[in-house]
Amino acid sequence: MPFTIKMTVLAVLAIAAVIVAVEVFLLVDHLRCKRVEDGPKSKLFSMPAIAVHVIALTAVLCFCYGLFVEPYWLEVNEIRIDTDKLGNVKLRIVQISDLHCDTKMRTEEKLVRFVNAAKADIVVFTGDALNGPESIALFRKTMKGLHASIAKLAVRGNWYRGIESSELFEGTGFEILERDTVKFEKGGKEFYISGLNFWDRNYSGELLSRNSPHSFNVFLYHSPDLIEDITNFNVDLYLAGHTHGGQIALPFYGPVLTFSKFGKKYSSGFHRVGKTDLYVNRGVGMEGGSAPRARFLARPEITIFDIGGED
Repeated sequence: MPFTIKMTVLAVLAIAAVIVAVEVFLLVDHLRCKRVEDGPKSKLFSMPAIAVHVIALTAVLCFCYGLFVEPYWLEVNEIRIDTDKLGNVKLRIVQISDLHCDTKMRTEEKLVRFVNAAKADIVVFTGDALNGPESIALFRKTMKGLHASIAKLAVRGNWYRGIESSELFEGTGFEILERDTVKFEKGGKEFYISGLNFWDRNYSGELLSRNSPHSFNVFLYHSPDLIEDITNFNVDLYLAGHTHGGQIALPFYGPVLTFSKFGKKYSSGFHRVGKTDLYVNRGVGMEGGSAPRARFLARPEITIFDIGGED
């Protein structure tokens, strides 16, 4: 993963370097022509030069937007899930994912305000907490500040395995689901939420085989990669993250990288697969390590699910 990201960044920098070199050449040529009274006409304002100027300006604006605007522009998406399994009970689940906390605070305070304003019954976190151990205090503070009337649940992601779950979520009020199914009740109606550690994917069948077709069943797993394996296990709603929506996406092409075995197929958003509703959250933070802290056409996201029968 880091190698692929590095190569992508190097390719972008190489293109930028070529554009800058052309701009410098045109500027030098323009200044030379001004000093020569009867010299050839400057190429600075020719049509090809203007095209280069436009491309260069667009590249600079996109670069600045990806670094300084979109990573801080948190989006709240609301999704309606209709089911008759809860009767007249209305259940609200708020999903956050991929915080990737760094030493620098970005959207964490805004995240807490937005989540708490939603007045969730359940808050779920679908993995990837921080980019390094120095950020654990910020992660804990953020997660502790989130409120839910019934429960706060979390599963582990694939990023940064150097901290045990008990230490990572200490004092946050979150219950960590490793290979667990928990029963909840609201308004006299039962529902179940199952969670699986990212590295225990081979246990999904064993975990979900106990799901009742008469209950509303939610499955939490960091990646969408299990979706086509679990459609026969009575999973009503599968919540995932991991892809970041590509983190960097291109117009008309979509995500550059998703790190999913399905590529762009389930890169973000809502998908209906068999009898299962899948939602892939774009996450809040950004890849750690040598990856650039940038987002482009893949805004950070909080998702609110209103679940119940039709009004």
